[in-house]
Amino acid sequence: MKFLGAVALSMGLSAPAIAAEAVNLDELLRQVETGRVKDAQEAQERLAEFRADRSSQQQKLANMRAEKTRQENLSAQLETTFEANDVEIFELEAALQERLGDLKELFGVLQQASGDAIGQFSNSITQVQYPDRTAWLTEFAAKMGQTTRMASLDEIERLWFEIQREMTETGKVVEFPTTVVTSTGEEVEKTVTRIGAFNLVADGKYLEYLPETGRVLELQRQPQARYTKRLGDFEGASSGYTPVAIDPTRGQLLGLLVQSPSLSERIAQGKEVGWVIIVLGIIGVAIAVWRWLVLTGIGSKVRAQIKNPQNPGNNPLGRVLKVYHDHKGDDVEALELRLGEAILRETPKFQSMLPMLKIISVVAPLLGLLGTVTGMIVTFQAITLYGAGDPKLMAGGISTALMTTVLGLVVAIPTVFLHTLVSGQARKLTQILQEESAGLLAEQAEAQRGA
Repeated sequence: MKFLGAVALSMGLSAPAIAAEAVNLDELLRQVETGRVKDAQEAQERLAEFRADRSSQQQKLANMRAEKTRQENLSAQLETTFEANDVEIFELEAALQERLGDLKELFGVLQQASGDAIGQFSNSITQVQYPDRTAWLTEFAAKMGQTTRMASLDEIERLWFEIQREMTETGKVVEFPTTVVTSTGEEVEKTVTRIGAFNLVADGKYLEYLPETGRVLELQRQPQARYTKRLGDFEGASSGYTPVAIDPTRGQLLGLLVQSPSLSERIAQGKEVGWVIIVLGIIGVAIAVWRWLVLTGIGSKVRAQIKNPQNPGNNPLGRVLKVYHDHKGDDVEALELRLGEAILRETPKFQSMLPMLKIISVVAPLLGLLGTVTGMIVTFQAITLYGAGDPKLMAGGISTALMTTVLGLVVAIPTVFLHTLVSGQARKLTQILQEESAGLLAEQAEAQRGA
């Protein structure tokens, strides 16, 4: 029965026809016959439907062919119109260029002048007072770049007016209110004084104009006091002439002055070696001053003792005189040895700490050389890692190299001078002792010969 069912499906029977299993061959034959008749009937119905729809499909095809022909005719007409318009445009452009004549060159000059004015006005501090002019100039320059647009007389006069106003404002000192960003980042409304097109000042400080943001900023660091001390008098003056420092480069020199390091920053560039040199310099100066005061006091006592040799005091010459008085009865040779011994005991006191001062005068430039070598090592390491294209990467090492050398020389030169000065004072005192000792020996020798 399963085999017969498969045969029935291959002959095209519908699903309901084969759903029920035939009881015998006659029943199966009857079902096959019924399915064949039904299929034939459905095929005839579908064929009749297709034949009825043929006329409508042919009508649609005819309509599409007619639309195609119409669109092709329209395309040909538009192409002909385009070619005619293209020729007319070419002729009109030629006529326009011919009629423009010298005006074309004039418009080119106007475009160039407006472009130059935009660049100049954008970077000028007068832009703070007249911020709307650059927008108009930009629009005007774009208009002049179009060959089909011409400048009106009012626009040409406006361009001339803006250029003339900039020239006029560069010779004026004007006060006006504006928003200033302080060094702490706070926005404050201030009365700003504009010095021509050179500088902006307020409250005794120089200001900076940033073209990128159109804002006025207070400089993070002001230049030296000799440049700013007159700003207060200048802002307070209502007439007459008041001296004031201006930047003729419109901010470049002022920026360099602000970036230049102060004395403390220069010293800090020497780093550890520089601080060691400075400490040695301070110690050297302290030693020199101390020894100079001590030797000056001793010198005063010695000079006073010279005037009173009979009463030896508590001073180097007094102690030498005491030796003389204590051994006045000895012969000249023995007395000379005792006086020489007394002088030798006093001399080291004169030379106290002077070797240290000499060592500092020698070590300071050597430390400066050490800092120079260290800074150059850092510089060469930066060159090895990053190349020599950016000098800022090498600036730290070069600053250390140069500043330590400078600090070493600054300490060594005055230290050598002070050492020479103090040593001269010590030698002078030693010479006084030797002279007085020689005089005493001469007196003793004469006394012994007379006896």
